[in-house]
Amino acid sequence: MTSKQLEQQPTIAAIATPIGQGGVGVIRLSGKSAYKIGCAITRREHLTPRYAHFGGFFGADGIIDEGVVIYFQAPHSFTGEDVVELQGHGGMVLQNLLLDRLFELGARQATAGEFSLRAFENDKIDLVQAEAISDAIAATSVAQASSAIRSLTGEFSNKINGLVDDLTHLRLYVEAAIDFPDEEDVDFLSDGVIETRLNQVLSGIDEILATAKQGQLLRDGVHVVLAGKPNAGKSSLLNRLAGTDRAIVTDIAGTTRDTLEETLVLGGLTVHLTDTAGLRDTTDKVEQIGIARARDAINKADVLLMVYDVSRETDPIALAKELFSVGVDGDIQAILDQKLIMVANKCDLLADNQTVSHGTSNQQCQQPSHAYVSCETKQGIDELIQVLGDKVGFHPPENSLIARTRHIDALKRARQYAQEAHEQLVYYRAGELVAESLRLSQQALGEITGQVSADELLGKIFSSFCIGK
Repeated sequence: MTSKQLEQQPTIAAIATPIGQGGVGVIRLSGKSAYKIGCAITRREHLTPRYAHFGGFFGADGIIDEGVVIYFQAPHSFTGEDVVELQGHGGMVLQNLLLDRLFELGARQATAGEFSLRAFENDKIDLVQAEAISDAIAATSVAQASSAIRSLTGEFSNKINGLVDDLTHLRLYVEAAIDFPDEEDVDFLSDGVIETRLNQVLSGIDEILATAKQGQLLRDGVHVVLAGKPNAGKSSLLNRLAGTDRAIVTDIAGTTRDTLEETLVLGGLTVHLTDTAGLRDTTDKVEQIGIARARDAINKADVLLMVYDVSRETDPIALAKELFSVGVDGDIQAILDQKLIMVANKCDLLADNQTVSHGTSNQQCQQPSHAYVSCETKQGIDELIQVLGDKVGFHPPENSLIARTRHIDALKRARQYAQEAHEQLVYYRAGELVAESLRLSQQALGEITGQVSADELLGKIFSSFCIGK
């Protein structure tokens, strides 16, 4: 953003701390008039940058509150503009009185994410770092928080920018070969240099893409549905995984009449777990509604945990085909192969020498994942969590980075264009097409950090932020 545009930006204000009562409440100001407004509300002639001034906050009729005011002079602030923070007592009445006074002095209410948007526009952060702020605030696990902070400090952006630099240098090399074909005796398109560098770019994209896929799982989690016949132990398993009696458990078949949702962190993976009504034929209208909702949840699941009583069922694969052949979208074999984990419950009821049958599935088809548990004794719960992580491919490295769906999409497009450039180079020696594909690959990567961005995309990203960010 130019200095003229910066001058024209209105001064914004918002409460930056959570709604409710607390020891401290922070209100943030940013913009050209922030310093003047900060002096006016504190009745001070001067605010020293980065110095904590203690005193009163005043309205037209007297003091409103007292606390600390800190002034961050542009460009040395979060937004790159003049920023003033009022740190008063944490109570909504006092905070709103202060906010109203700031509006009287010339500020306006900030919109959701507007502080972060200004930081992005003023080149204080890039788009990945801006998203990482929101992800850090919303983190529900230590792994999510640490990964978001790594992205916030620029680790993800640096990887992307490194690839962009590689593509830039490669484009210069290719375009020079096109523009000056007779300057050297060497055929630039066939000397192996471009192909070697292009292979390095493809390897770099693959490496980041693998990390980003883990980061996406880390951020978004996975939707898991518990399904099976009545009294198989679905609700008991939910309680074991949640570590609390979240669902009602009885010996009466059909106790669960509706879906019950719980978000858990299992082995570092965020799991959005849904318990469902037992699948069976019934004339009970309420239970029929619950079963219909169960089938709807099954259709939307990323992973399906089919819980069955291992002491009674001898052919779980046949049971799965029976349960999921009605009211469930998709080919039954695809469900068995792609998203089904069979959970053999009540293993504590088996005799020591009793074996467990997997059923009589076609041996040419992939066997569904299996886990053996006892909700009564907690046997096998840790192993089930491991099987779940294996099923979705969740094995985050220590340096995993939070990623979003749009990051994955951009990386895939960047790889596709780079692969096209490789084919055009190796098979067709078409320098112009190689250069264009490299440009498109570079553009796709630029979308991630915001070097190439549409206003609609920016609006969608920053509108999901809280007001004070």
